Amino acid sequence: MRTIGELRAALTMGYGFPGDADDFEAELAREINHADPADLTGIVRLVEEFRGRIIARQDPSFDSAIATAVAEIKAARGAGQ
Repeated sequence: MRTIGELRAALTMGYGFPGDADDFEAELAREINHADPADLTGIVRLVEEFRGRIIARQDPSFDSAIATAVAEIKAARGAGQ
């Protein structure tokens, strides 16, 4: 994904998390409307964030890593009581 168009297409096809396509469009519009034409770092940050979300979501070990982290948090909370 090297362009905003490719990123949009990936999000629209469901490669990100649920709701990412709509969230990206809303946040992109907000960034464009508030950006200084000479400083588009907010837009760059947004594109990088959503590109990362797509990459993370497509990683085969992502779901198991999340499940492991949730189990560790629950165990730590249980041990602290």
